[in-house]
Amino acid sequence: MGKKQIWYEVEENESIEDCLERMRQDGYMAVGRKEEPIFHLVNGEPTYLRQKIQFKAMNCQDSEWF
Repeated sequence: MGKKQIWYEVEENESIEDCLERMRQDGYMAVGRKEEPIFHLVNGEPTYLRQKIQFKAMNCQDSEWF
């Protein structure tokens, strides 16, 4: 039996839908989502770079919903 819950991160060159499809192919479904901003320093000042998006995933075979 594999892990029941894991986190999937939307890769930099990947759409949200691509990430969700990757989860489905691995046998998982999204049960939660979190986002946090990513900053980098430009001339000593924090500057927004991008949004980090992660999905909490549950194994479909272990789920009581199915």
